[in-house]
Amino acid sequence: MTHRQVLKALSGLLLGLFVAVLSSTVVSNALPRILTDLHGGESAYTWVITAALLSMTASTPLWGKLSDLLSKKLLVQVAMGIYVVSSALAGLSQSTGALIACRVLQGIGAGGVIALGQICLAAMVPPRERGRYSGWFGAVFALATIGGPLIGGVIVDTDWLGWRWCFYVGIPFAVLAVLVLQRTLNLPEQTTRKPRIDYLGALLITAAVSLLMIWISLAGKDYAWLSWQSAAMVGGGLLLAVAFVAVERRAAEPIVPLDLFRHRTVALASIASALVGIGMYGATTFLGQFFQLAKEKTPTQAGLLTLPMILGLALSSTVAGRLITKYGKWKAYLVGGTVLLTAGLALLGGMRDDSPYGYLAAAMAITGIGLGLTSQNLVLAVQNTVPRHELGAASSVVTFFRTMGGAMGVSALGALLGNRVSHYLAQNLAGAGVQPSGGAGLGGGEIPDLHRLPAGVVPLVTDAFGHGVGTVFLVAAPFALLAVLVVLGVREVPLRTTAQ
Repeated sequence: MTHRQVLKALSGLLLGLFVAVLSSTVVSNALPRILTDLHGGESAYTWVITAALLSMTASTPLWGKLSDLLSKKLLVQVAMGIYVVSSALAGLSQSTGALIACRVLQGIGAGGVIALGQICLAAMVPPRERGRYSGWFGAVFALATIGGPLIGGVIVDTDWLGWRWCFYVGIPFAVLAVLVLQRTLNLPEQTTRKPRIDYLGALLITAAVSLLMIWISLAGKDYAWLSWQSAAMVGGGLLLAVAFVAVERRAAEPIVPLDLFRHRTVALASIASALVGIGMYGATTFLGQFFQLAKEKTPTQAGLLTLPMILGLALSSTVAGRLITKYGKWKAYLVGGTVLLTAGLALLGGMRDDSPYGYLAAAMAITGIGLGLTSQNLVLAVQNTVPRHELGAASSVVTFFRTMGGAMGVSALGALLGNRVSHYLAQNLAGAGVQPSGGAGLGGGEIPDLHRLPAGVVPLVTDAFGHGVGTVFLVAAPFALLAVLVVLGVREVPLRTTAQ
């Protein structure tokens, strides 16, 4: 295919990717307002994010496996259809429970679009040329990450729209993406056979990750970390994981083909993706909360203030993609990216409610550059390793581990944030001689409404949230450091110049 033909075919995929990423980022700055309206707390804040990540995690290998058996074009359109229906239902939610359930469906659709986009690209373009187009994926990812918080902020700041339009706004783009895909995506159809879907494997991996996430969310609050409840949940999660491996070894069409991990690059890239996912989803989840609850900014302002990170991601992914295509080398970008990600998260770990914006902007830019150099190129390294008939499964395995790391990381970091904010807030209130009151979400476990708090109490709350979010990033930094050590062990193989 010529460059023009590839871009034409990618137009609908890139539009679909924009919509899928938008579904997660559009709520990031709107969540404090949404949960104030639905009376949700820090736990609900975390679960609105992690529910979508969890379902995306569980469904990604399934989409990848189906793409090796069925029409990729049809699968992308089905995924977009799921997104449209779930978005409409999410906008009608009347409780946090209903919203979280709809987010699960959104994650299934978004997971299909994100995974299948990379798979379709791999089917059209040989690895050596794939870097330049992966840069386009990174740029669109960054655009949606930029636009999402801004769109969500403007929507909740506009009285005649309201937060429900955060979920409705992506529907027209999704419908347009389906129509564009119908006209532009014309892949040669492989010989199809009746798929034997590994439903038991999908159920077991979802149950294992869910149980561990529930344990992380509730431990230390509803029961002690060292308790029979913790032992039961951790033990149950590990048993389910062992059962998953046993099922995958015998399944005719395993959801995660274990044979893929005989490739050293696949195994190491999967581990690195999980570690990078913690930083990626942690940054996009908690930065909006920091600017609104520690810096007292509106949702729209919070979106604008996170631009340094997103611009860094967009620039680094685009430039790295072109350089990789030109020289055929990719390992240096992975090592450099994970080092910068570690440094950026460590710098964000020092932020407080009174931190100057110049310091925050530099830390966010470094974090964004690190993410841009790693996330897409881990997929590229794996695609360059496996044979063509395993491209779908291998690509989705890397995405699977990235979203699983993100889901469990956000769940753990969210639980840590709730614990630290409660601790620092109790200290601040006790020091000021103020009794906590649940009237404005203060002391009741809910996201506080700063506008309803007494003027003298607001600085105590912003200090607690600033210190709490800083602690979250400081804890996330060592995971990025582990990613550095993992990618150092990846063996670089020059990118192939043919699709086979």
